[in-house]
Amino acid sequence: MAFEVKVDEDKCIGCGACTAEYEENFELIETDNGYKAKPKKEKFDSDETFEKNKAAADVCPVDAISVNKL
Repeated sequence: MAFEVKVDEDKCIGCGACTAEYEENFELIETDNGYKAKPKKEKFDSDETFEKNKAAADVCPVDAISVNKL
């Protein structure tokens, strides 16, 4: 199964919940508008990584992360 991960920078508050949940794929980067989450990799083909990225999206308090099947 192929899927992609996206972060809506306008919604992201840089809390780091996603990085705590799945640091292998999420990092906080400094922007002009403070820290924002960013996926290290956006496209995947594995069910296991789908579940881990979905868990990171689920802990986001502002629903800034989307995980969509392609």
